[in-house]
Amino acid sequence: MLTKAQAKYIQNLGHKKLRENEKLFVAEGPKLVLELLKESTISLHSAFATEAFTAAHPQVENLVEVSEAELERISFLSTPNQVLALFQKPIFPKLPSFHHQVSLMLDTIQDPGNMGSILRIADWYGIKNIICSKDSADVFNPKVIQSTMGSIARVHVRYEDLEVFIKENDLPPVYVTALRGKSVFEIDPLKEAIILIGNESKGVSENLLKLATETITIPRKGRAESLNAAVATGIVLSHLIR
Repeated sequence: MLTKAQAKYIQNLGHKKLRENEKLFVAEGPKLVLELLKESTISLHSAFATEAFTAAHPQVENLVEVSEAELERISFLSTPNQVLALFQKPIFPKLPSFHHQVSLMLDTIQDPGNMGSILRIADWYGIKNIICSKDSADVFNPKVIQSTMGSIARVHVRYEDLEVFIKENDLPPVYVTALRGKSVFEIDPLKEAIILIGNESKGVSENLLKLATETITIPRKGRAESLNAAVATGIVLSHLIR
């Protein structure tokens, strides 16, 4: 049974400040929750599930059985799906090496769905590190978590002042995506690089463009003004990581 205090606490985890203080995030649905339970980088804090889920997965610890109405009260989804779980945030090294690998850098990606999709795409291509500008969407926002489909446990995301970060750290070449630049079709596969993706409407800021080792682009043949940031990330990685 769900208490009022538990319901209020879970709903308050929709706020970034409490998530940071408690070092917790919310994940929902059997597929996502069971995927995260396999990961060694995170641990389950507690879970709230309907009878159908608890009967099918008796091995899940710290499980509180709730009614469908109670699950609906605490869910962040328009259609609640059997289980809502609270997980401890993943623990990664403070500052990993960015050499001998390809990493992503994100400038002002504010849409939670885009952020989650980019994490999932990065995971697909084996990218382990993403550096985000401080005004990008919080990766532990419930909407982002749902979009990552478990990739949040495998991709290390950190938030930095990107201009300062590039200037003050020993980094591999930085490839910045823009509407004009060298075609990604003309670039050999990358073994060591940082690929910088910008905001959908504004692109990469001028200050960051000046710090680019190379400006790259996806050649446009039609009349669309721009590409969705997650779509652009997928296209770029498909050509530069093989």
